[in-house]
Amino acid sequence: MPTPNPNLPPFDPSRLAPVKRALISVSDKSRLLEQAQALHARGVKLVSTGGTRAQIEKAGIPVKDVSELTKFPEMMDGRVKTLHPMVHGGLLGDRDLSAHKDAMHMHGILSIDLLVVNLYPFEKAVASGGRYEMCVENIDIGGPAMIRAAAKNHAHVAVCVDAEDVDAVLADMDAHDGHTTGTLRQKLAAKCYARSSAYDSAIANWFADQINEEAPVFRTQAGTLKQALRYGENPHQKAAFYADGSDRYGVATASQIQGKALSYNNINDTDAAYELVAEFGDTNNGAKPAVAIIKHANPCGVAVADDFISAYKNALACDPVSAFGGIVALNGNLDAETAKEIVKVFTEVVIAPSADTDAMAVFAKKKNLRLLIAGGLPDIRAASLTQRNVAGGILVQDRDNGFVEATDLKIVTKRKPSETEIADMLMAWKVAKHVKSNAIIYVKDQTTVGIGAGQMSRIDSARIAARKAEDAKEAAGWPELRTQGCACASDAFFPFADGMLAAAKAGASAIIQPGGSIRDDAVIQAADAHNIAMIFTGMRHFRH
Repeated sequence: MPTPNPNLPPFDPSRLAPVKRALISVSDKSRLLEQAQALHARGVKLVSTGGTRAQIEKAGIPVKDVSELTKFPEMMDGRVKTLHPMVHGGLLGDRDLSAHKDAMHMHGILSIDLLVVNLYPFEKAVASGGRYEMCVENIDIGGPAMIRAAAKNHAHVAVCVDAEDVDAVLADMDAHDGHTTGTLRQKLAAKCYARSSAYDSAIANWFADQINEEAPVFRTQAGTLKQALRYGENPHQKAAFYADGSDRYGVATASQIQGKALSYNNINDTDAAYELVAEFGDTNNGAKPAVAIIKHANPCGVAVADDFISAYKNALACDPVSAFGGIVALNGNLDAETAKEIVKVFTEVVIAPSADTDAMAVFAKKKNLRLLIAGGLPDIRAASLTQRNVAGGILVQDRDNGFVEATDLKIVTKRKPSETEIADMLMAWKVAKHVKSNAIIYVKDQTTVGIGAGQMSRIDSARIAARKAEDAKEAAGWPELRTQGCACASDAFFPFADGMLAAAKAGASAIIQPGGSIRDDAVIQAADAHNIAMIFTGMRHFRH
């Protein structure tokens, strides 16, 4: 560890530093010439590398090759070009220390006041499905070393890791006669280390995947700010929304067509709604229209039908009271007739892969309603990680991408379920995966007719789901409960027969559950006694 130098002055945010020489080395050259010209026009001497230098020079802008500083040519396919004392001395030399200035003078090291570097596009190489060797070749070495060096010396050097940073430097120079402020340099340094950390995180996680290391010694996660939020779950909590760089369709990748800015709770609930509706497939690939209505991250109605307006009406009928102020998700193109039906109920957010122009026009009259177009549905079977903070640590796990087909089901009762019951059981099972435990779901004719969520007791969830069905019957004036002859799903096994019997009392004629309790035999016997068909999946869907 270096010995602290007592001669170093305290950092002064108001201190100005001149920008006389800049080193530019960028992989993203979309605004290179514009910004190189702007720096040249302000009297800044430019030094650059490889393809970056060639483009600047071709545009007629004066620029020196970095090899003129180092007296060494680029070598090893560009792997070695900036890892040199003439570069790092120019970045790290402290202008306040006489020993540093003497060393720079003795060795002919020129100070570098501005560094513009964006790193090799490693994340893009991975996202594009690049071969192992191509991804490795896109691991930047010199870039991270330089930006970290410049950031450490932010008392004198400004470091930019993207074009927006260069804009900020140019504005600061214009406001301060060719100088940057300590406040800006400090802010840029902080961003630089965050970018470096995110870059290394992407590399580390990719390597862990390549060697199938399920529990690496160090686990990191990075994100890019997508939206600063007014507050979190509650007004006294600060919050922000970050994209993780994956190509998974959802809230982070969606375009917001209209409406107020999304809140923390909007984002959380919309994600829950879209992940749920994706269970039923994309209508563009032949799936039937499905609609999910979410409130507080739990579904209050889900339905599959021949068209979206029918699916929406059926989903709404499950719990029209809770749907007020909820989130609506569709698994296909939103049409105008469905949009007209949705706006009859106060709705916070609607998310779909796409929407008709006429549907957008309907929503345009509801200026506060947020419409998100995601461009596609998330792949429910794709592998990814989820994480949750706990005191002093982080819990990391695979996302629950468990899925059962009709061929995976094990009938354990004397009565076999009908094809209609199996279809309803499978739908109930898909919904149960997205309901907070303990979860009980009643489904009839591909429509949820009762949902019990988040209870400490499974029997309480069964009773609450039945009560919701009773409330829906009263609200709609139906002659009988829609739970009569329904299918029931339980996200985990019934530890006793009482929960299963509560579902039977509500009208369930077929039950799907994981099985695995030491009392399975007793539960099966109770089902047989009530002529209930029961299926075991062998898979649990706890959602805490």
